[in-house]
Amino acid sequence: MTTLLHIDASVRAAKNDNSSHDSISKNIAKHFISCLQNTNAIAEYIYRDVGIHPPSFITQAWIGAVFTPANKQTIEQQALLAESDELISEVAKADTIVISTPMYNYGMPAQLKAWFDQIVRINKTFDFDLGRGDFPLKPLLNGKRLVIITSTGEFGFEQGGIREHMSHLVPHLRTMSLYLGVEKIDEIASEYQEFNDERHQRSLTNAYAKAEQIALSFYK
Repeated sequence: MTTLLHIDASVRAAKNDNSSHDSISKNIAKHFISCLQNTNAIAEYIYRDVGIHPPSFITQAWIGAVFTPANKQTIEQQALLAESDELISEVAKADTIVISTPMYNYGMPAQLKAWFDQIVRINKTFDFDLGRGDFPLKPLLNGKRLVIITSTGEFGFEQGGIREHMSHLVPHLRTMSLYLGVEKIDEIASEYQEFNDERHQRSLTNAYAKAEQIALSFYK
């Protein structure tokens, strides 16, 4: 059984009065979670919808608090870091992290970036040592599995695809996953949303099937 942290990043709700406005990424993630829950694979479930309830953006005062030793932080600085502390504790506790997100302007939503900015924090999720030469940053967390669920209006963002050079979503998530302590990544993608044709329906069907397939892999 796994402790699972589920992050949804779409600004859309999973269900709307107009079903064409339903979040595709959230609904695929919901299906994946349901597959795990149906076999009692989840020991603890932690959920955040950062698309609808975004974390705070970091500020100069936030950065100042981060680089102030804990025993010298003011009450105001401690309060400023409380949100970050809570988000980091959820990541640290999880064995599995699910991030569902649409592609906005070829990258991740600002709300998801704000979540990462609150989590990637010196002496919490990474440390810094110039003695390591050109790679002084070292992640402190480890042993986690990440399931990335994406929805895109266009297509061909995969390696070798016609829009590979335009994708700043999944490559960014892969890079940032190091600071979440991720050692294994599974990816589920739905494409062609803007075309709304048989290719989109086929991609969506395949995404749901892959979600079921990955869920089954948790029991092997």
